[in-house]
Amino acid sequence: MADSFHDLIDCRDVSKTYISGNGPVYALGPTTFSVESGETIALVGPSGCGKTTLLLLMSGLEKPSNGSVRFRSQELTAPHREIGLVLQHYGLFPWKSVKENVQLGLRIRRESLHGNRVEELLSELELSDKVEFYPQQLSGGQRQRVALARALALNPKLLLLDEPFAALDTLTRERLQDLVAEMWRKRRFGMALVTHNIQEAVRLGRRILVMRVEPGHGGQVVAEVDNPSACEAAYRGSDEFHRKTLMVRERLELWA
Repeated sequence: MADSFHDLIDCRDVSKTYISGNGPVYALGPTTFSVESGETIALVGPSGCGKTTLLLLMSGLEKPSNGSVRFRSQELTAPHREIGLVLQHYGLFPWKSVKENVQLGLRIRRESLHGNRVEELLSELELSDKVEFYPQQLSGGQRQRVALARALALNPKLLLLDEPFAALDTLTRERLQDLVAEMWRKRRFGMALVTHNIQEAVRLGRRILVMRVEPGHGGQVVAEVDNPSACEAAYRGSDEFHRKTLMVRERLELWA
């Protein structure tokens, strides 16, 4: 893909190899793609295909063995203040209240806690009545909303989601997908989602990257599906949604 001043993050020939006692482990083969400002992508594929590895490279938490990751035209060598990360297992501190967990990133950055930013987010995410609760008093869906609020409180340019709803029941999962879509429509941040769930990828990814494992080389992107209606309010019930779901499934089966 050609360089563009619109690119928010650009991964160029990135690969990742881990060294173990049994020799090298090829987690990700050479991969090139970019995400434009305000674009959403979904990375979908079987376990072990490098989806999470690629997301960690985009977060700055991992460094590529080869290639480069550039965020807003600058090489990414460490976590960046404009990149938010939401994990599957929430990452909440059990001894802090909902409000304290959401404020944590702001406190670490020594940013002002005055104003209505946190309160507005908690309201949007239907957590206003839970501000003094602790994580153990919340449902799984509520905990994931707290983790999402903490990431969004920092006004990220790029939001990374690693299997964020995998542990939730189907109805809660779909509700949170719709909530993320609504937040994106309001804020238009860039977003990259890792998921095993085809319908989730179609609901949230305006571009869907299908990945597979190449034995001895690591994971790689093998197909791309354009999905321009993702994140729109009524998309889930449309004929196009079902066509795209079938298309992604066919691509996965083709490269299985």
